[in-house]
Amino acid sequence: MLPISEDVLVQRLYAREESAMTLFYDKYGRILYNVILRIVRQEIAAEDVLQESMVKIWYSFASYNATRGRLFTWALNVCRNAAIDHIRTRHYHEGQQTQPLEDTMACYQIAATGFQPEHIGLRELVMRLKPNDRKIIDLLYFGGFTQAEVADELQVPLGTVKTRARAAMHALAKAAR
Repeated sequence: MLPISEDVLVQRLYAREESAMTLFYDKYGRILYNVILRIVRQEIAAEDVLQESMVKIWYSFASYNATRGRLFTWALNVCRNAAIDHIRTRHYHEGQQTQPLEDTMACYQIAATGFQPEHIGLRELVMRLKPNDRKIIDLLYFGGFTQAEVADELQVPLGTVKTRARAAMHALAKAAR
């Protein structure tokens, strides 16, 4: 099959030729997928976003204005915006939450020879913290939570979590001296 020029492809898409959409996908699909993948960082999600973007491109093609830019640039913006919308969704954020350390493979990996965690004494230092600070450190560093997840878990403002975490780290550093 001979390559099709962008102008011809645009005219065929304006004419609502379904075969033109196939040509569009063959020409730009892979690069659009890669851009989406760089944003969403999950192959399945990238495939879904690409499919949604292709449908959007097909149904909103009348809004494309060739005098304002190339077809690829317009399509790239549609896909990029769809990917950004995807990562802003609640479903995406729930899937991205960190797992407790006990649920990861890190718990099953053998420590380096000579590593003796009791020499660190971190748990003992954490026990010296105020209960509120201790809870935050436990969730952040032993539970694998992000600061936002800790704020949700404890139902306190994110700024409070950040302030308490910073104060607790300062107190731990002071106690470790």
